[in-house]
Amino acid sequence: MTTVHSIYIGASQHMTSTENNTIDLVVTSPPYPMIEMWDEIMAKQNPEITNNLESNPEMAFELMHRELDKVWKECFRVLKTGGFLCINIGDATRTINDNFTLYNNHSRISKACIEIGFVGLPNIIWRKQTNVPNKFMGSGMLPCGAYVTLEHEWILIFRKGSKREYKKADAKLSRMKSSFFWEERNVWFSDMWEIKGTKQKIQKKTSRERSAAYPFEVPYRLINMFSQKGDIVMDPFLGTGTTMQAAMLLGRNSCGYEIDPNFETIIREGVDSLELVLCNSLIKQRFDAHREFIVNRRSSGKEIKHFNNTLNCEVMTNQEKEIELNYLESILLDQETGKYIVTYEDHSDLNELPFKDTFFKVAR
Repeated sequence: MTTVHSIYIGASQHMTSTENNTIDLVVTSPPYPMIEMWDEIMAKQNPEITNNLESNPEMAFELMHRELDKVWKECFRVLKTGGFLCINIGDATRTINDNFTLYNNHSRISKACIEIGFVGLPNIIWRKQTNVPNKFMGSGMLPCGAYVTLEHEWILIFRKGSKREYKKADAKLSRMKSSFFWEERNVWFSDMWEIKGTKQKIQKKTSRERSAAYPFEVPYRLINMFSQKGDIVMDPFLGTGTTMQAAMLLGRNSCGYEIDPNFETIIREGVDSLELVLCNSLIKQRFDAHREFIVNRRSSGKEIKHFNNTLNCEVMTNQEKEIELNYLESILLDQETGKYIVTYEDHSDLNELPFKDTFFKVAR
């Protein structure tokens, strides 16, 4: 099995490199309107945003979202029927002209996407844990002067049209091979995620000022939940490339757009820093976590009825009997096209971690 991963430099409002009805899943985190660090990039799309920020902040908020609306329309165009759009977004609080106000980014995006034609699905609240004791905003213990602190973001989930259909036997088998474990389902499909930092890290630290990148665990879960191996995952706000890296680990193809040409170096440095041993250790960790779950369940006297022959382990349901977890064999850069080609072991032995003594680097 091989996958292909493409980086496009240019505005995501104009996805000219992507044809209609070709993408299976979009996972992204756009610039957050009315968060000050994104003012400049938003204003470059429409100078009227800057003109309204002080005099009419509500209009500036609306103009920012009109720029994002163009991207959601393009996402609708390129997604296949049954494909999903997952958007990580936070609401914003800001004081302008001594007026402290909440700007509801998540509800504005939800409204726009439904008007475009997306089907709205239950959302996830990502609670960003913090250890800061004085978390409040405002005048401390005095009533009527303090404000609730925002400690969560939203993961909005939409589908284009009706459910994806699986009519042929090979399509059904491919879906089964991409299944997740029962215990993973119970965590991932909760409407409340508590993720602090990056649970699973697959790259070395790269210096980037104000990255605002979401943790690897977010796209990792979403790609598992709403796509299958061989699908194409797109991120129209590629940023540091976290979505692409998660797609590589999970056997999906991917592509992404980044408006700032300077970020291409950052994205490629992120892929170049991937270590094959570390990537494969994450796959093995997933397998080991499942085996530990089975051992604990058996020790508590609970019955387990099913067996996965490929993984050589017990599973909870019949839908898990065909799951395959494939180790990565190589990550290579095609110098001519600039695309990354990832190859995988078709029948990995999950008890043996390959490349134990080799740290494989992407070819520049």
